[in-house]
Amino acid sequence: MALNVLILFYSRHGATAEMANLIARGVEEVPGTQAKIRTVPAISTVCEATEDSIPDHGALYATLNDLETCDGLVLGSPTRFGNMAAPLKYFIDGSSQLWLSGALTGKPAAVFTSTSSLHGGQETTLTSMMLPLLHHGMVLAGLPYSETALLDTLSGGTPYGASHLAGADNKRKLDAHESTLCIALGRRIASLTKKLSQP
Repeated sequence: MALNVLILFYSRHGATAEMANLIARGVEEVPGTQAKIRTVPAISTVCEATEDSIPDHGALYATLNDLETCDGLVLGSPTRFGNMAAPLKYFIDGSSQLWLSGALTGKPAAVFTSTSSLHGGQETTLTSMMLPLLHHGMVLAGLPYSETALLDTLSGGTPYGASHLAGADNKRKLDAHESTLCIALGRRIASLTKKLSQP
């Protein structure tokens, strides 16, 4: 049975979702692993507002069971003032029961982000997503410099995780280096999932 790598993200303008699909492609390149893509609904300041249980388009909404049963995790968010977006944090904040049971302890995890400006907080957003994963006891993986696109990129790409520069209008497509690093991150977490799942 294939090992399940959960790619869990929030995307507002589509760039983070595109990154999730590329990471999934990398996961699927590793025999014995499969990608499961899930998102989270937007949140509202209006308490009565609710989202449908199934979104109109794109990935299905994640459940805590998706998180609990994954063998590996890749978490993604656009940056919000150098931090992960509130919808993703809201979902993660609701995972206390998994923390209490240790359900994620020892599983590999990685992170990715998209920003509007080159110095708009890519690295701090990535580290903000790492903090709850460390509390869950997960084993964090970044991108090593053996991925030569890290040395050549003029836009996104960090050793802390894959990143993308979407531009001020959020319309800039992922370039070749950013795409390569997303796929590499998927392959890396899938390979680590296999290694850490061995008895």
